[in-house]
Amino acid sequence: MKMLHALVPPHALDGVRRAFERHAVLGMTVAEVLGPATDGHRSVHRGAVVVDQMVPCLRIESIVHDEVIERVVDEVAAAVHPEGRLWVVPLELVTRVRTGERGADAV
Repeated sequence: MKMLHALVPPHALDGVRRAFERHAVLGMTVAEVLGPATDGHRSVHRGAVVVDQMVPCLRIESIVHDEVIERVVDEVAAAVHPEGRLWVVPLELVTRVRTGERGADAV
């Protein structure tokens, strides 16, 4: 199993959700965060143009089975193109605390 992390613009959430649904990725955690402004995002503050270093975005995390991780990453990348960052981390162990289930049964 892998943990997929995605840092995406807020408007990309529906596309990410659809990509997860197509591959039976059942859950995700979504948090509103500030991420790096890669395109020199500009705003006006008190009449002065300011180049923002950080912009609002979403951090999405989900556990994905090894068999579909490549396809999920490709579809999420297509859904958020040209913005966003994705990274995948291997999981050693997943435990559902309430039931004691471990591994794939805990997802």
